[in-house]
Amino acid sequence: MQHISYRIFVSFCILFFSLAISAQMPVRLNERSISLNTSSGQINGKIIAPGASTYPLVLIIAGSGPTDMDGNSAPAGMKNNSLKYLAEELGRRGIGSLRFDKRGIASSAAAGKDEYSMRFEDLIKDVREWIDLLSRDRRLSGIYIAGHSEGALIGMVASQNNPKVKGYISLAGAGRPLSDILEEQMSAQPEVIRKMIVSINDSLKAGKLVPSVPLGLQALFRSSVQPYLISCYKYNPQEEIKKLTVPVLLLQGKTDIQISVKDAELLKQSLPSAELHLIDGMNHVLKDCDTMDRQKQMAVYTNPDLPVNENLLLFIEKFVKKP
Repeated sequence: MQHISYRIFVSFCILFFSLAISAQMPVRLNERSISLNTSSGQINGKIIAPGASTYPLVLIIAGSGPTDMDGNSAPAGMKNNSLKYLAEELGRRGIGSLRFDKRGIASSAAAGKDEYSMRFEDLIKDVREWIDLLSRDRRLSGIYIAGHSEGALIGMVASQNNPKVKGYISLAGAGRPLSDILEEQMSAQPEVIRKMIVSINDSLKAGKLVPSVPLGLQALFRSSVQPYLISCYKYNPQEEIKKLTVPVLLLQGKTDIQISVKDAELLKQSLPSAELHLIDGMNHVLKDCDTMDRQKQMAVYTNPDLPVNENLLLFIEKFVKKP
C-alpha cells in the first residue's frame, strides 16, 4: 500500500511539473509570407497563425504615410513595432492575423502608383481583395478588420456591405474628416499659416486643385498629393460608420496626441451599438505612455522594444472570441 501511495505521489509530481513547464513555454506561432497580386504589382504581407486547426483572423491595416506592416515609419525614423507586437500577441491568444505593407510602401513599393495617380479608393480596394483572398481559407472561423489611424477609415469602408467580414475594430481611428484632423494638428502654427491651410483645404474639399502652395506647406499639400487628398476628404467617418452592419469595437487611448478621445466619442454617437473603450495611459502607437508631453511621447514612438497596451489586447480578444 505504501508503494502504491508513493507511486501515486511521484506520478502527481511529474504531472504537476509537466503542466507547470508547459504553461511557461511560449505558444508556437507560425508566421509566413503572403502576397496579393494586383494590376500594378504585388502587395506583400505576413500571416501569423496559432496552432489550432481553426481560428479567427484579424486583418490589420496600418496608418497613413510610409507606415509599414509592423507600424514603423523609416523616413520619419520611427521604429516602434506596434503592429508587429499586436499581431504576435493576438497569435498567443489563439487569434490569427494578416498585416501587410500598403501599395508603394516597403516590401510593396513596386505596386505603388505614381503619387499623382494614387487615390484613397485604391487602398480600400486592396483591403477588399485581401478579404476575398482570406475568405478562401477554410481554417478561418471569421475575418475581423482592424484599422489603425487612417487605416481605420480604410477598413471601415472596406467592411461595408461585405458578408465575409465578421467584425470591425477601430484602433485610434479619426471621427472627423482628414481635413479637420490636419487643421487641428496644425493649430499651434501662426494664424497666417492656419488661414492658408483652411483655404487650401476648402479648395480640395470642393474638388479643386491648388496650383500655388507656399514652400512651407509643400510637404502637406504638394501638387502630386492633392488628388489623393481630394479623394480622401470625401469620406466622413461619422457617416461611413453608420453603413456598417457588423459588430463594431472602438478603442482609443487617453494619452493619444494625434487622435483625441473626442473622435472615438463622435464615432460612438454615430453608431450607438458600437462597443467603445477609452484606454487609460495608451498613446497613438498603442503603447503605454502616462503623459501628453511630446518629448516623452516620442521616446515611446521610437522604442521598438516596448509592448503594446495589455488592455488593448484584452478588449480585442474578448470581442473576437465573443460567441
